Amino acid sequence: MTAVLDTEHVGDIKGALGTIRVDDIAPRRGMSAKLKTLLAIVGPGLIVMVGDNDAGAFATYGQAGQNYGTHLLWTLLLLVPVLYVNQEMVLRLGAVTGVGHARLILERFGKFWGAFSVIDLFLLNALTLVTEFIGITMAVGYLGLPKIPSVILAAAVIMAAAFTGSFRRFERIAVFFCAGSLLLIPIYLAAHPPVGEMARGFVVPSLPGGSSGMATLMLLVIGIVGTTVAPWQLFFQQSYIIDKRITPRFMRYEKADLWIGIVIVVVGAAAIMGFTTAVFAGTEGFGNFTDSTGIAGGLEAYAGRTVGALFAVALLDASIIGAFAVSLSSAYALGDVLGLKHSLHRDFRQAKGFYAVYAGLIALAATVVLIPGSPLGLITEGVQTLAGVLLPSATVFLLLLCNDKQVLGPWVNGRATNVFASLVVGILVTLSIVLTAAVLFPDITAGQILVIAAICAAAGVPAAGYALLRRRGRAPAPVDRAGREGWRMPPLATLTRPVMSTGRKIGMGALRTYLAVAMILVIVKVVQTVLGA
Repeated sequence: MTAVLDTEHVGDIKGALGTIRVDDIAPRRGMSAKLKTLLAIVGPGLIVMVGDNDAGAFATYGQAGQNYGTHLLWTLLLLVPVLYVNQEMVLRLGAVTGVGHARLILERFGKFWGAFSVIDLFLLNALTLVTEFIGITMAVGYLGLPKIPSVILAAAVIMAAAFTGSFRRFERIAVFFCAGSLLLIPIYLAAHPPVGEMARGFVVPSLPGGSSGMATLMLLVIGIVGTTVAPWQLFFQQSYIIDKRITPRFMRYEKADLWIGIVIVVVGAAAIMGFTTAVFAGTEGFGNFTDSTGIAGGLEAYAGRTVGALFAVALLDASIIGAFAVSLSSAYALGDVLGLKHSLHRDFRQAKGFYAVYAGLIALAATVVLIPGSPLGLITEGVQTLAGVLLPSATVFLLLLCNDKQVLGPWVNGRATNVFASLVVGILVTLSIVLTAAVLFPDITAGQILVIAAICAAAGVPAAGYALLRRRGRAPAPVDRAGREGWRMPPLATLTRPVMSTGRKIGMGALRTYLAVAMILVIVKVVQTVLGA
């Protein structure tokens, strides 16, 4: 007996590119059998990664290339291990537990953190969806299509993809749009940026711009991190793996699926930085990024109308796949916490609440974009800030859950994963504080950013020392990982609540205080901006 919450989460794996029957327990021998299994499994990692290269990512990577050339390509390589470790922990949680991320937080850490995670995710996702529709309006505007009918049509397509009542049909549609992200490659080839400069950008870290523009540059680097590692990814991938009915037996194939998605993300991001560098180098537009429409215009002037139109289509495609994933992450999370039936294997009549949340978010975002005078710039800024505030807490809970032996049993984190993930958490907390400070104080300097980072590092040293002393004083029992492919988490009701150590209580209290203060300050800043306008 397992903890799976929806009966539709058990059965045959019906992927976009293949099927694995629930009673198919034969070993995969030979390249052909392994390839067929991989094709059936591909989907969760691919969609979550490509979905993260959305409208906001196009703008962020485009700004990096247009304003700084290839000098920030190295940030993409640094993000690869962060992306993999974060999402690998998530896929383990999904395959082993059968329970969504929000529900696990609720059951293991209490109602406060469960409600906080869902409410903030819901708010952040609603704002993120607005940015996706901003991307849609930019794309159709460049292509010369009427705004209102195009936005309505895009919203209808996004809704209809999920309302088929068939997981396989949805995934086929999503994979089709994921393939659309490959349009960035012919755009890159048409712009033909210098290969030598691209190579140096990857392997030689640099921070160009001089001391006067260092603060702006550092905030852009933080923006690259924020747009590549987003809170909704954790909630979406865990629930989608569960909905696809993937179990620990197929963990290796799901990790391969994740790597495929990461490679596509890095290639797409590098392509955007590369062709914007080539297009704007030596022009008045270099160093003067405006928005994605400006990139399309630059491509048209450099390589012709067709290339500019290809970029607009790629932007439209990225916005739609991003909207798929972000909407589903909210619908899955609410379904998990509220006990609603929540599966793409069900049709609308069988899961009204699940589909109502999905469609309602999309309709709301499309409406906001179409309202004359909507503060779209303020919303975009709010998304970046809220994502920065929420990401550290989401990663903290991810790390705690992956060390919970009742939840993951023989699948709990190893020491190396914990050390790396703890370092990532510390860096994300630092970046979150810097980003929040930058929104509250737009004139922040590079020196002040470095002071904030130094203070965070100084605070992290005693915390790391305390954790090390505790580990030395009480060596953890060895984890028996034998037979783990058949291990699943027992029903949640049979698990005992985790005992919170003094250090963990202090840490959770500090996290709660930071989140409360940051949210209040951000809200005050938003109100001041609105009243000032």
